[in-house]
Amino acid sequence: MKPLTVRQREILDCIRRSVENEGFPPTIAEIARAIGVSSPHGVREQLRALERKGVIELIPSASRGIRLLARAEEPGLPLIGKVAAGRPLLTEAQVERYCQLGPELFEHKGDYLLRVQGMSMRDAGIIDGDLLVVQQAQEARSGQIVVVRLHDEVTVKRLRLEGAVAYLEPANPEFSVIAVDPERQPLCIEGIVVGVIRTRVG
Repeated sequence: MKPLTVRQREILDCIRRSVENEGFPPTIAEIARAIGVSSPHGVREQLRALERKGVIELIPSASRGIRLLARAEEPGLPLIGKVAAGRPLLTEAQVERYCQLGPELFEHKGDYLLRVQGMSMRDAGIIDGDLLVVQQAQEARSGQIVVVRLHDEVTVKRLRLEGAVAYLEPANPEFSVIAVDPERQPLCIEGIVVGVIRTRVG
């Protein structure tokens, strides 16, 4: 089976969640709302692609005519390398490859892998070249290590919230704390770090 694209994985996850939580698959309109698109045409095209790849079966003339096939396999987590400024993280152009990880490796489910650049989180056990397992999220609790977009750049820091101000704290004294007042500058949380994979020894 050819690897699924980021959008196809998103749609497949939407279908699986609906089946698990509701007991039946979503409609095309529900999928479109869930993934944040306005036109159902693109969803139909992606569903047909998923059918060609053998992970679902489409049942004609049925409003919820989607059946997950038992042989459907997860293509793995997308690994994102160099992050383009100003663009969302999960775009197909930024995916280097897909990596299979056993679900038992981490307590919380990850949505993608992000390659670390730099040593600002060294004392938290995160060094240059590591792969971070990231769970997509738009909000985070104080104390969590987060992936954030700030001034069109993506960085990894520990979040500390005090009143209306968010502090992005490094885990290396050579780097400075970044204070962000949301009323003056946007702070976009892209995800929460739920695991670290060391790719180099020594």
